Amino acid sequence: MKILDIDHVEFYAGDADTLARSLCGAYGFRVYGRGGPETGLPGQRSVLVGQGAIRVLLTSGLYADHRASQFVARHGDGAAVIALRTDSAANAYGEADAAGARSVSEPRTWENDEARVVAAEIEGFADVVYRLIDRDGADSEFQPGAIVMEPGVGTAAADDLLTRIDHAAVCVPAGDLAPTVGFHEEVLGFTTIFQEYVEVGAQGITSKVVQSPSGGATFTVIEPDPGRQAGHIDDFLAWHGGAGVQHLAYLTDDIVAAVRTFAGRGVRFAVTPTSYHDMLQARLGVPAIPVEELRPLGILADRDHWGQMYQIFAQSMHSRRTYFEELIDRRGARTFGMNNISALYAAKERELAGTRQISGMTHD
Repeated sequence: MKILDIDHVEFYAGDADTLARSLCGAYGFRVYGRGGPETGLPGQRSVLVGQGAIRVLLTSGLYADHRASQFVARHGDGAAVIALRTDSAANAYGEADAAGARSVSEPRTWENDEARVVAAEIEGFADVVYRLIDRDGADSEFQPGAIVMEPGVGTAAADDLLTRIDHAAVCVPAGDLAPTVGFHEEVLGFTTIFQEYVEVGAQGITSKVVQSPSGGATFTVIEPDPGRQAGHIDDFLAWHGGAGVQHLAYLTDDIVAAVRTFAGRGVRFAVTPTSYHDMLQARLGVPAIPVEELRPLGILADRDHWGQMYQIFAQSMHSRRTYFEELIDRRGARTFGMNNISALYAAKERELAGTRQISGMTHD
């Protein structure tokens, strides 16, 4: 199976139009297309937004028994389908089936005079679905016939401060890390490229990063340590109602400009203690981005064997305080840095500690 990259992510939402306006207003996405019953998508309304190579499909069910409506009832708005672009969706589906994957939908073709798209679906983890997809023809077409593209797509630019989906982070209950990673390795042909146990105070998590051989599709899988104090990974699992996509990380070529721009539109980012940057140069070497620019914005910096990376978590805008976005700027780095994992975890813990107290949720 040849998986090339993450083609798109489909969010199920209570109101796709409202979520589209939020993403466009805050992060500079633009609407690329729309679909619904009149375009052959029964029982749903969908809005396609994107920028750079990022495509996010937002779908609302029109009836209570639509799978988008059922997902939202369980979890609230969230990432429900991750589309993996392959060289052949039919072949990938056949290989996944032979490896023991459970089918959701067999290969189906959408085409017009400009493009041809084939997609099939398999169960992923929890109730998140993997869509195996291949494309031929015009890049401006997303799902020919089903998603009607807006006039000017391909010429009218979004912000383009975000370039592509760098990775998706998945939270699973304690004990589910190994089988979830095993599924990606055995069914999808991914390999584990990074693993880490992180302790922050009395809390602990284990994370593994799996990646397609192409390097284009990367997932971070995280489970809490049940023997330690509960933290925000436990919060996610409780508030989301089980395993799911905690965040998408968007790649940017200029994280300073991105954070400044998005903050100016009302996006709140995780707060980093000012002391974090005091010893940064001693730990990192000469940073590609001056400390004077990183410190006031709270941007974290780290490195791997290949280069540096800069990261920051946005605060969750989700009603359940579950899903959120990450921005990442890679200056040669290919994997993840151990120092940033602890710092990012601590930043999210500081953000959600107050929510936990207000909600009355405890982890006895």
